[in-house]
Amino acid sequence: MRTISGIAVACLLVCSAPVGAASVSGAAPCEARSLDFVQKGVGWAHKPLSKLKRDTVYTLVKEEGRSVLRAAADGSASLYVARFKAPTAVPAAVTWRWKTDALVPGADNRDKKLEDAPLRLLVAFDGDQSSLPEVEQKRFARAKRLSGTAPPYAVLMYIWSDQVAVDSVIPSAHTSQVKMLAVASGTSGLGTWQSVQRNLAADYRRAYGAEPGPLLGVAVMTDTDNTGAKAVGEYADIRFKCSGD
Repeated sequence: MRTISGIAVACLLVCSAPVGAASVSGAAPCEARSLDFVQKGVGWAHKPLSKLKRDTVYTLVKEEGRSVLRAAADGSASLYVARFKAPTAVPAAVTWRWKTDALVPGADNRDKKLEDAPLRLLVAFDGDQSSLPEVEQKRFARAKRLSGTAPPYAVLMYIWSDQVAVDSVIPSAHTSQVKMLAVASGTSGLGTWQSVQRNLAADYRRAYGAEPGPLLGVAVMTDTDNTGAKAVGEYADIRFKCSGD
């Protein structure tokens, strides 16, 4: 029996808040940058979710001269994470490319027992956890005990879904501090690279009804631990853009 779902664990571990994390005013300024998977200093690393779960297999490959991260899930779930050395001001936009040949049969991110996806990009934000309701503070304390590190204040998760319309916001069944946003839905575009650009601040305001805190890091995840299915997703060219770029 699962004690905690892959999505919940992923959001706890995606980017832990550093001790003494900076306030919004103290965050490092926005920096237009590439988060290429082989870029020096970005620090991408595989992050298992649990000893009780199979890991998704992440492999760096070259495709048309570009570095691509290929994720192969088989009843599995784990993350590929880039933690920032210091909290960073929210960029004007995040862009990336991704590709999958098929959706996960039976997956539905509105149902905690079926919440799998072939493609996910997660962004972790800092914030004042003491401002959260008591029930959330207890969840955060439990998460810290489970993982050994403090979870991020909030996570915005971009997904390719099959059950909801594009731009739908799906709240997590486990915590109010995780919101999923469908940036693609259905079979259109399968098998070809899709380019995505999102306004992080606008998406955060829409999902949480508040201004975002500094960024703590990003992650990608292809997962099928709930449905037990197979899925392959590919990711490339994650970048931040600042105002005026």
